[in-house]
Amino acid sequence: MAEIDGFDRKILHEVQQDNQLTSAQLSERVGLSPTSAQRRLNRLRRDKVIEADVSIVSNAAVGRPLTMMVDVTLERERVDIIDHFKKSVRREPAVMSAYYVTGDTDFILIISVRDMAEYEQFTRNFLYDNPDIKGFKTTVVMDRIKASFYIPPWE
Repeated sequence: MAEIDGFDRKILHEVQQDNQLTSAQLSERVGLSPTSAQRRLNRLRRDKVIEADVSIVSNAAVGRPLTMMVDVTLERERVDIIDHFKKSVRREPAVMSAYYVTGDTDFILIISVRDMAEYEQFTRNFLYDNPDIKGFKTTVVMDRIKASFYIPPWE
């Protein structure tokens, strides 16, 4: 595990708020020289403390206004079936996020579609055609209140 000090915490906080900061802007906010701030930022990326630089895109602005949360239950809980399903989820463009969870369901998928017809096609191709899926339940998102990968400051 990477050693993270107070300056690293400040850098992580700032880049989670705005991943487009220049080295000069970041250095000013965290109290380091631009070179030191950039060096630390590069180390945090190299050490996978920062997993990805992402931007949150408006679904509606790109013609995909419907977001669905799909709870998926597998027929059997075997490692090969779980691993196969994980791989298929990673390849499916409509799946924005996916979680392998405990409880009454095995996976929660967050998907984005243009309309109900596209969702129906997704269910037919991705869910119904998979013999390892016992069932699924869909919740339609009415309003995205918050979308973030922000991790609050920690000690």
